[in-house]
Amino acid sequence: MIIDCQSHVFPPAYADLLTRNTGALRVTGGGGRYLVDYGGIQQFALDLDAYRLDAKLSAMDTAGVDVNVLSVNIPGPEWLDADLATVAARLCNDVLADMCARYPSRFVGLASLPLNDVAAARAELHRAVTQMGLRGVFFPSHIAGQPVDAPQFEPFYADVEALGVPLVLHPTVAPWHSAIREHAMIPMLGFMVDTSIAMLRLILAGVLERHPRLQVVHPHAGGVLPYLMGRVVEQTEVKRRGREHITRSPAEYYRQVYLDLVSPSALAIRYACDFAGPERLLFGSDHPWVSINVLLELAQALDIPEAARAGIMGLNAVSLFRIG
Repeated sequence: MIIDCQSHVFPPAYADLLTRNTGALRVTGGGGRYLVDYGGIQQFALDLDAYRLDAKLSAMDTAGVDVNVLSVNIPGPEWLDADLATVAARLCNDVLADMCARYPSRFVGLASLPLNDVAAARAELHRAVTQMGLRGVFFPSHIAGQPVDAPQFEPFYADVEALGVPLVLHPTVAPWHSAIREHAMIPMLGFMVDTSIAMLRLILAGVLERHPRLQVVHPHAGGVLPYLMGRVVEQTEVKRRGREHITRSPAEYYRQVYLDLVSPSALAIRYACDFAGPERLLFGSDHPWVSINVLLELAQALDIPEAARAGIMGLNAVSLFRIG
């Protein structure tokens, strides 16, 4: 079984709703083609043709992918005005739930949440998981500028832990990205760093300490954090810095985190496997932004036992996302 744990859709009704926002995020266009402006820091073209359902199913079939874990791509509802955020989240989750109901053997979905309003996010989390059957949370690397370890999110983490669904981190344009807006460095570098900052915040702020059953997926082979974990541990365990909210080494908390293999590099994928172990790896492609076959060939080239390969390619996801 092959399960793609990072695959995106973009509902047309959601794209149209984004054009109504009056805050920092501005979206213009229509008819399937839009320009997304993140407060003047970064602009991305959004072409809904890339997200067509028939194209996704065809790509899955061609690559031999059995199941996709679907999420609505950025920008998330947390960027939107207060009167739009909850409406947007419900729209996204209804669309995903409908897709999963129409193709129950091919798709499971992740909930989008209006995290700029914690009470509304908690309510929509429960609706999306318990009523709509979604299997996890699409979780941004910051919440419209607020760090993921801000105190107001503590009840939300408790709810996610109690529901037993994973948080799946995903990058979004960060305020500090204004320093690297030139040369397309935001998607090249900034996204990888920002998810790593978010993951390290969850660890050092004690979120994983207080919620030991909370399951987290760190995408793109862990961004830069696996490569820096030795330095992080030396800082906390030798110099005793940043230990105010934790009782164990950061590396121990990170061992309970899953990494997806969305990194177009054989070296990075091999390092992720050595670092985390195959039992904590998930195959993913980032479709439609990356060819499924590119990531598939890299993941299948790992020199590991077949049982470990079966876990990475699908069985780990079966357990994490309760598939089947």
